[in-house]
Amino acid sequence: MAFDFSQMQDWMAQARRQYEALQQKMAGISVEAAAGAGLVRVRMNGQKIVLELHLDPETARTDPEMLADLTRAAINDASRRVDEQVQRELGGLAGSLLLPPGMANFS
Repeated sequence: MAFDFSQMQDWMAQARRQYEALQQKMAGISVEAAAGAGLVRVRMNGQKIVLELHLDPETARTDPEMLADLTRAAINDASRRVDEQVQRELGGLAGSLLLPPGMANFS
């Protein structure tokens, strides 16, 4: 039985289109998170790129160590929210890529 390269090329083209669609949808996702009662706010897209970061200037002057902790907390919370939203919105699309188990994990 001969290997059909044209079938393989078709499958690869389809996978590439699906991957591009998934990337576009992920880029369109936006989440917000805050820490320290809003002293730090972050907005992140579905590709986990930080789009906006607000740091309270007074806290930066008076307690920069706490501000660093709050920044990490807000970014980590935003990242977790991205994972949850991507799973909710794109779980079916990611599964349709026919990837081996574990390959569709976005975290």
